[in-house]
Amino acid sequence: MIAFIEELRSVFGVGPVCRVLGIAPSTFYAHKAVEHDPDLASSRAKRDKLDEAAIKRVHDASGGRYGTRKVWHALRREGRDIARCTVERLMRTTGLKGVVRGKKVITTSPVAAQPCPGDKVNRAFVAAMPNQLWVSDFTYVSSWQGMVYVAFVIDVFARKIVGWRVATSMTTGFVLDALNQAICQRAPSGADKLIHHSDRGSQYLSIKYTERLAEAGIDTSVGSVGDSYDNALTESIIGLFKTEVINFLGPWKSVGQVEWETLKWVTWYNTERLHSAIGYVTPQEAEEAFFADLSATEKAA
Repeated sequence: MIAFIEELRSVFGVGPVCRVLGIAPSTFYAHKAVEHDPDLASSRAKRDKLDEAAIKRVHDASGGRYGTRKVWHALRREGRDIARCTVERLMRTTGLKGVVRGKKVITTSPVAAQPCPGDKVNRAFVAAMPNQLWVSDFTYVSSWQGMVYVAFVIDVFARKIVGWRVATSMTTGFVLDALNQAICQRAPSGADKLIHHSDRGSQYLSIKYTERLAEAGIDTSVGSVGDSYDNALTESIIGLFKTEVINFLGPWKSVGQVEWETLKWVTWYNTERLHSAIGYVTPQEAEEAFFADLSATEKAA
């Protein structure tokens, strides 16, 4: 509004423009006075400037992905006493926005006729500790070099991505590489009683994939046919990936570019991104807190 009046004042004068806009000329002159001497600003205006800087810093640190809710929680974690409505107002004023999810993408084709393990999860995507339940799925990305596929293995306890893989074909070997990375990083043992859950995609029901799970001592669970929620948690995280990486940073030139940005996002996701499902902490913090509590309990016993 002030910029608009400033633009037209040389042609029509401040008074006539303000009359048309329905505001007092003194409002314009008060804003101009503050521009020349910031000390004349009200206490609220001064606080808004400080809050705007903090909001922009958090928003920039998220790569421009955080919306009002995540920015507010991040500022509260820093100990800043700020209302959510204030964050909404200042983000609207400064034009800052978070990313918005797109439509769900279906990649795996269910194999209804093929014998497969039962559904041991039954939509209950909860775990009392790490290495108790893993979920897997993959999605695709359109690039100038053709289709690129990205697979994920997620530990349900803290929503942590424990394995991932980028490839140019959706073969069994592609999803098997993501599984092997998860097994190598997490080193699950038989005592964990770990369950691996996926949909009925042919890649996850292949002999090589199921044999690798059995070799690692991991029990297998497969969702039911025609159930849109059979692997909902994985689809939700893949939705985040599509929103915060693929749709946000595209278009994509090559598989190498997708792989590099996926690597950066997975690192950020696991160590910096706040998650509402685990109390607005990062997956890494949630797991560290679990093991710290476990160690304290064992010492007390």
